[in-house]
Amino acid sequence: MAITRYDQRKIYEEAEANAIGTEYVRADLLPPADAARVRVLLKDYVGQRILFYKARGREELGPINDRTAQLQTELWSTVEVPAAKQPTPVLALVVSGMNDVLNSQGYTQAAWWNRIPTAAWSLMVLIALFANVGIGYDSRGAKPGFIQFLVLPLILSTAFLLIADIDSPRSGIIRVLPQNLLSLSQSLQSH
Repeated sequence: MAITRYDQRKIYEEAEANAIGTEYVRADLLPPADAARVRVLLKDYVGQRILFYKARGREELGPINDRTAQLQTELWSTVEVPAAKQPTPVLALVVSGMNDVLNSQGYTQAAWWNRIPTAAWSLMVLIALFANVGIGYDSRGAKPGFIQFLVLPLILSTAFLLIADIDSPRSGIIRVLPQNLLSLSQSLQSH
């Protein structure tokens, strides 16, 4: 479950970068003033999305989420006004692309909220507990070795550590790096 969710977070980061990059190119279809505004906003938006991925704690997320929501409102209004004035299929494509940008952030957020349920953690703890009790019960008549008492608890604790680390996107060692967004940010800065 944890690995699937980790992969899902990576996939959504890639999808987010693709949606933003595509909309940056589609901005050429807008009137020049609106196109320039969209490009500036998208560059700032990419920066906020990178900060989202790099944030370690919830206290950092508040300002990032607030600024992201503000940018989303500005981006939408920037493409909405020209499309309302002159509803053409070309401008509908730009509006659809902006919709993809905004939706991709929502999908990413949902993937970060999706965690291993408490019931699954409880079941894993029970299995580990009974496995260790079984080893203790089995070794009561024999002369147990140090290795026998060390191996299973060590394996179980290592597995739990890795599962918990992968399932905790904001903390731990294993994190989703915004490689695609960083690459996109670098390419947008050169434009």
